[in-house]
Amino acid sequence: MLTKNRYSIKELLYWTRKETFYIGLYVTLIAILYSVVGLEFLNLPWTPIALIGTAVAFIIGFQNSAAYGRIWEARKIWGGIVNSSRSWGMKVRDMVSDEKEVHILVYRHIAWMTALRYAMRQARTWEVSHKEKTNKEWMDIIKPPEKQLALEEALRPYLDAGELDYVLSKNNKQTALLYIQSKHLKRLQEDGKLWEFSFLELEKLLEEFFTLQGKSERIKNFPYPRQYATLSHFFVRLFVLMLPFGIIPEFVTIGESLMETHPLIAPYFKWLCIPFCTAVSWVFYTMERIGRVGENPFEGSANDVPISSISRGIEIDLRQMMNEDHAGIPEQFPQYHHVQL
Repeated sequence: MLTKNRYSIKELLYWTRKETFYIGLYVTLIAILYSVVGLEFLNLPWTPIALIGTAVAFIIGFQNSAAYGRIWEARKIWGGIVNSSRSWGMKVRDMVSDEKEVHILVYRHIAWMTALRYAMRQARTWEVSHKEKTNKEWMDIIKPPEKQLALEEALRPYLDAGELDYVLSKNNKQTALLYIQSKHLKRLQEDGKLWEFSFLELEKLLEEFFTLQGKSERIKNFPYPRQYATLSHFFVRLFVLMLPFGIIPEFVTIGESLMETHPLIAPYFKWLCIPFCTAVSWVFYTMERIGRVGENPFEGSANDVPISSISRGIEIDLRQMMNEDHAGIPEQFPQYHHVQL
């Protein structure tokens, strides 16, 4: 998640530099064919182009609104995980008298958060933004922790060997960890180490973790409807392809009208269509791409929910709560280019 106040135009242009170059090259080609070669039939009425542009603007607006809604919902879900995790640490510490059992329950919860964030980082077939060149460059520079360390190694510090093997044998590893937590609480209650009321309170928190996990998995496993994503993708490109055929003749006409009043400027005015048309096309393309990247809030891009940093922050809080040596507590994941991972 980006932490500084705003993107700079420089960063946006760098992010879309490849597409911007091709758009500018395409507009220049059409301008040369129309103005130099004399292919004046490369002319479309401005009204239908403007109507298509208006429709595309509505579609992009809908896509960006839906994408932001998914990001915001994901952020609220992980905010709930933060609050419930702190409650878990507090109640386990105060309701379970055996320090060894407290340590096991808290560390297993950290393992649950670790397994959940790894599951959220796994690529789905409909997640294609990471395949684009500039997004690949981003991932090569700033790799989420889940891409640098295997899940087994990430879980090893928090689970004993038997539990680790059991969890790794399951498809849904985070669910397996919550089941283990529930069985552990039941055993403590049967052994008289946990009051009935405390057992019920902690079970409610496990139920809340199941709910939050399910909500997070729902966003991950249910993509933004592909018909909307695909149509906006193609409609923007259709608009970008048609735009020069309406703008270039307009600039040529304006240039001709300036011949009497501004004879020095008039012959060259028509070439202003190239930066103008490129700029308009860039705006539409960039807005569509922002919405496309924001559809999946767990991929690890600059605008996604920083689930790695959130999980590590909770881990630090819980382990400090248990009065562990600060030297043994891992540090928060670093920010790169003002982005939380």
